[in-house]
Parts: sequence; structure tokens; C-alpha cells
Amino acid sequence: MRITIQQASPAQCQTKPADESKLVFGCSFSDHMFLMDFRSGQGWHDARVVPYQNLCLNPAAMVLHYGQGIFEGMKAYRTKDNHIHLYRPRKNFERMNRSAQRLCMPTMDVEDQLTILETLLRSDHEWIPKTRGSSLYIRPTMIASEPHIGVRPAKEYIYFIITGPVGAYYAEGFNPISIYVSDEFVRAVRGGVGEAKTMGNYAASLYAAEVAKHKGFTQVLWLDGVERRFIEEVGTMNIFFRTNDELLTPPLTGSILPGITRDSVITLAKHWGLNVQERPIDIQECIASIQSGAMLEIFGSGTAAVISPVGSISYKDTIYTVQDGGVGELSRKLHDEITGIQYGEKEDVFGWVHEVRI
Repeated sequence: MRITIQQASPAQCQTKPADESKLVFGCSFSDHMFLMDFRSGQGWHDARVVPYQNLCLNPAAMVLHYGQGIFEGMKAYRTKDNHIHLYRPRKNFERMNRSAQRLCMPTMDVEDQLTILETLLRSDHEWIPKTRGSSLYIRPTMIASEPHIGVRPAKEYIYFIITGPVGAYYAEGFNPISIYVSDEFVRAVRGGVGEAKTMGNYAASLYAAEVAKHKGFTQVLWLDGVERRFIEEVGTMNIFFRTNDELLTPPLTGSILPGITRDSVITLAKHWGLNVQERPIDIQECIASIQSGAMLEIFGSGTAAVISPVGSISYKDTIYTVQDGGVGELSRKLHDEITGIQYGEKEDVFGWVHEVRI
């Protein structure tokens, strides 16, 4: 793949945060971005790294009217010896292709996507933070750009990648969060696009998330869209439950995002000899397990937060505290193991780390 590179001039460079310990997630962006265009009959073309800039879209661009838009979320990590690591990047690009297929959008060769990302990171490698716990967030995105009014798959698309330095996703950091169980609103249903990382899923989650926020909770725990009984996922994470003899997580049945960190948790837990079960989990089963003390810990998993312990959940106006509300043993172990692998501090026995040569 031929990629042209236009270096940002001093006037085009972004303002770099002065204090890495005070990075706010999603508020700062690097000097460059990647852009590439697709046209039916021509395919992907004009791959380029350019200074970070606004997109120019026709007001009839189909993404604005029919929601053909997908994205991914991943990170680049700087190790103590100044190496640059990506964590399972091919899995992100494979998932992006599945999202594209579900929304009738063009796919891209996974190795080409990796080459593109590496090229962009070489231009902006100085933006990758040096502080442990911080990283460079990477947002690959594809949108339908064809100007057309009428419901059908678009014939033109823009693919772009933006990056920016980030700290902890939640203000709580690695401290336990509180989550609100929504039994009034639903995120997705089987047969829909819940398993795709598409923009509309997140728009659909906003109202319930605001309800939870106003009630003092960090995130929403979604139930299934039919019976509103079975636990699915948290707004930005997959969810896990550790009882006396099992590690439980809802199965991937089409309405849950198949998280890369979720897969890492399952792989590590099985490697450590834990009994991992992917099965439907009734919210009443969860509550009863918390009340009896059988529930040892609850935690979420995702790229942004990695592992996020859950101290309490609220269901039907009652708050249930998990054990003492603190960080569970497995949550801490998983967090330390995954972040240790990401930052090159622990042995990568599964070959999850991809090093970027700068």
C-alpha cells in the first residue's frame, strides 16, 4: 500500500498537554491523522497521513441520514525501555471488518490496516505518553460519505484514524465504580446490530446513561431487550461475575459487543485454572448471589478502562454492595497482568503484543 505523508507545519501542530498525570480521556488529539477514500468500482484509494484537520462532508452524506458509521478503540503503550506496543491490534481490525459487513460497508485487509496504523504512529510517536497508566488512544473510523438521499448502502466511504494521549477512562481510576441496572430502556436485541461497533448503539445508550448519571452512578448495566431479565453488558464494557466456584459472563448471542479485553480475561482465567462459564445470567440470580455473599466480585472489561471493579449495583431503587465494596482479588490480578503485558513488564505468553518499529 502506498501512503503519502504530509507533515504538519508548526502552525498546524496541536497543543500537547504539559502534565501527563492530568490527562483527560478524549480531550487532546495528536498532530496527524490518516485518511483514505473508497468508491464503488474503484476500491480504497488515496491513502494519506495529513495534519489533524476537520472533515469536509456534503450535507447529504449518507452517514448523517442513515447512520452507516463504525469505529474501533485501541491504544499504543510506551514501555520503560521506550518501545511502542499495540495490544492485539489484529483482533480490533478483524472486528471492524465484521462491523463493516453487518452495515454493508467495505472491508479492508487486516495487514493493510496494521501498516496504516504503524505509519501514522511513526509520525506521532512523540505523542505517546511516557507515564505508566497513560497511553495513546487510537480511533479508527469509517463513515458513508456519498451524497444521496434514499435508504440503501452508500457507494462512497471515508476511513480515518485519529489519536490522542489519555489517562484513566473513569475518574475513579482503578477504584470500584457503581452501576445502575436499567430495566426500562434497552441497548440492543438479538438480530440487531448490538454486536457491531456502530455509532447508533452508543446514541441509543445515552438517555439511560444520563439517567444513571443523575442518580449518582457511573455506568448502566443493560438487560436483554426481550424479557429484561438477563444481564448483557455495561455501557462501555463487558461484564464478569466471580462466585465461589465460577467466573461468569454473558454469552455472545448477537446483542453484545465481542470485546478484545473480554477475550483476554477469559483466556487468562482459563490459563490460571478457573472455571469460566459463558451463560445467561438472570439479574435476580445476581442479586441473590450478592445478598448471600456467594458473589465475590464483579468487574467490567474493555479497552478504555482495561479492568474496572464494580463496588455496587442499583436495581429497582435498591443498592446492593458487592462484598465490602472494594477491589476484588481477581480484578486486581487481571488488571496487573493485562497492563503488565501491555507495558512490556510481564511475559507475553500468548503473543498479544505487537511492537511498532519507530
